[in-house]
Amino acid sequence: MTASTSTPRRSRRRTIAAAAVLVVAAATAVFALTLDDSGDRDRAAREPVTVAESSSPEAADDSLLALARRDPADALAIGHADAPVVMIEYSDFQCPFCGEFARTTKPELLRSYVDKGVLRMEWRNFPIFGEESQQAAQAAWAAGQQKKFWEFHDVAYGKPRDRNSGEFSSDKLLAMAREAGVKDMDRFQADMASDKARNAVQQDRNEGYNLGVTSTPAFLINGRPILGAQPTATFKEAIEAAAKAAEQ
Repeated sequence: MTASTSTPRRSRRRTIAAAAVLVVAAATAVFALTLDDSGDRDRAAREPVTVAESSSPEAADDSLLALARRDPADALAIGHADAPVVMIEYSDFQCPFCGEFARTTKPELLRSYVDKGVLRMEWRNFPIFGEESQQAAQAAWAAGQQKKFWEFHDVAYGKPRDRNSGEFSSDKLLAMAREAGVKDMDRFQADMASDKARNAVQQDRNEGYNLGVTSTPAFLINGRPILGAQPTATFKEAIEAAAKAAEQ
């Protein structure tokens, strides 16, 4: 067998293995979410879970670790590119649990880990709730082209918003961009409507789907999956465990 033949096969096997990890985690974790708004989902999203429940030792393999892009120019990431821990987040701007994470857990993770060089956070647009979710994802990407993604992120998640109610209409998105400090609004609108924006969002979404992500938010912390807006302590436990493992 030639090298050119074996390499694609190895790559396919690694992708399948990575997807299997998340599928198994989602199937066995008591907090796995679905796309409906049932009471079970509401309870599950708030039920504390330990790292042992949210992932297995096999989860932190090379296939999942390799998903961290670690691109210093990535406008949709925050933290040092060489930080020992990378948390990848698959989220939808209309997801209420994503908003909960953004308002309650993210600020603490920034203070405790990102600012200290321990953690890098990489965002993946994963719009699943329809046209307004797609528009918001493209708007966030466009804000990133002017280095205002995280400011836009914080404005969009600044308060709970009703889903598919016009909260993410074109006019509202323009207002959010202005509030986020985007300067060139003509460029913002052009970027938001561009094929580059659509392709970038689709790339992120495909990555999530290939891993078996079916609901938001979903996270990988150095390759270990956590599903749902879990308590802040759950994320801290996972980050500190990953940082300790990275030192070994």
